[in-house]
Amino acid sequence: MSINRRDVLTVSLASAAVVGQSAKGAAPAEAPAEADSRAEREQTDTFSAPVNLYDYEVAAKRILSGPAWEYFNGGSADEITLRRNRSALDLLQLKPKVLVDTTRIDTSRTLLGHNMAHPIILAPTSSHLLAHPDAEVATARGAASAKAIMVASTVSNRSVEDICQVATEPVWFQLYVEDDRGAVKALIGRAENAGCKALCITADNPLAYARNREERVRAQAPMLPFPNLGITAGPGGRARSRRHFNWEDLAWIQSFARTPIILKGIMNPDDADEAVRHGVAAIIVSNHGGRVLDTEPATIEVLPAVVDRVAGRIPVLFDSGIRRGTDIVKGLAHGASAVLIGRPYIYGLSVSGADGVRSVVDILRTELEGAMAMTGRTRLDEIDRSVFWKSHDYRE
Repeated sequence: MSINRRDVLTVSLASAAVVGQSAKGAAPAEAPAEADSRAEREQTDTFSAPVNLYDYEVAAKRILSGPAWEYFNGGSADEITLRRNRSALDLLQLKPKVLVDTTRIDTSRTLLGHNMAHPIILAPTSSHLLAHPDAEVATARGAASAKAIMVASTVSNRSVEDICQVATEPVWFQLYVEDDRGAVKALIGRAENAGCKALCITADNPLAYARNREERVRAQAPMLPFPNLGITAGPGGRARSRRHFNWEDLAWIQSFARTPIILKGIMNPDDADEAVRHGVAAIIVSNHGGRVLDTEPATIEVLPAVVDRVAGRIPVLFDSGIRRGTDIVKGLAHGASAVLIGRPYIYGLSVSGADGVRSVVDILRTELEGAMAMTGRTRLDEIDRSVFWKSHDYRE
């Protein structure tokens, strides 16, 4: 069936009214990336089943409303960092290795005590109701069928309780530390009581910075329920102050939180070292998908320095720009324990709900296995920096 943007926006508004009567919690999100030149070139008048993540991006752009597309896909300011996340990954060259027995490719990994079937995690992204009427509940079902950890956003359109109720894989809860400390403590308690296995605190977004694409369409955007915050607002929720969050506040949260704490948004090796010294369970090297400070480096560019500073003391995770299995190999080779995807699974959600989320993860996992086989790696712990070509290697 053909669905245009107006149809989906109408469905989203109707669903918002229903969810607003029954749900009680919601969380923030990372937005889908602007269709790059490859995706645009692949667009045709005849729709066929997506076979890669760029196909899903093209299909999602046809389905999503204008405000939804701009919200999910936009970056900050001139979107230099958003584009650099992709270009930096593309520039890294892999070194193939032949005549390795690849009868069995093992993508499993243990992270924070959980045995993962693969190292692909669904990053926290807001406002899933813009993509599908079942919102984050559909995402959780897709994550379950893909055997993927889901990080539920504070700014979800479904409550953390609703999300955890349908999840069969671990759910982590992403937290913005607002200035209302009583509300923060209550929300952490809700997430823990609902069954969330870790607390993923976003550290890189004390205020919104030059989200120009969102600003241009804000008047056209629907109002959505955010039950975790107890508000109704435009996509992403109403902006609140997070400017006072500091290392002392982190220690305060650690004093009562019952689950491991992960810090998301680390781009500076000094901050990584500080996080380790403050006893966090893991960190995520992330520039928020290019949605925070523009002109900072791509995450893959700073990942090696952060990993070297951490020196194996805690797991380091990595996100922003991942579209291919080769991107996952590159992140793991630079020392990441796992990777997170945001916009791609939103594309899948918009195209075919839970099945689309599962399909996006399955495509990446299959591509990861192929990239491992062709670089001569059969287990994740065999992937290291020797998988890359270096410029002097060409002259050997």
